[in-house]
Amino acid sequence: MIRRYLRLALAAAILAFATYQYIDGSWGNGIFLTLMAGFPVLLHFRNERILMALWYLRSQNFTKANSQLDSLKHPDQTLIKGQLAYYFFLRGLMLSQTNLAQAESFMRKALNTGLRMKSDQALAKMQLAGMAMSRRRKQEAQALLTEAKKLDDKGMLSEQLKMLKEQLKRI
Repeated sequence: MIRRYLRLALAAAILAFATYQYIDGSWGNGIFLTLMAGFPVLLHFRNERILMALWYLRSQNFTKANSQLDSLKHPDQTLIKGQLAYYFFLRGLMLSQTNLAQAESFMRKALNTGLRMKSDQALAKMQLAGMAMSRRRKQEAQALLTEAKKLDDKGMLSEQLKMLKEQLKRI
């Protein structure tokens, strides 16, 4: 795993060599190296392990998604802020099946770090509301459900939110 600043230094070195190739008259090599300098920059903003974990999560392969997340040894050092939020979010989703206490802490870290999309924020708050309901914290669950409903502007989670509200009435 390449550290985040090492990726940018690698891109700068490739770009410097591409500039040398332009000056030397090798335009083909310069163009190729300029395009190759884009890959470390792209991987700086989109971590390949997070992308693979999202891919496996969408295809319902939780063991491979978990192994992709496990391969990130030092996420605080290798990931930028947005990627770190999604790392915590995916960890929380993975642990919500087995360990609710750790899943809750990861979801809270994801929200505090800053998830970009409103639908992801709504899903995280809905998960936190479900965890609060399992611990009989009705007021906290109600507040989280109303926040999740406000964030779900496209209505993708409306059925799950209705189901959680019905379960909340039974508590």
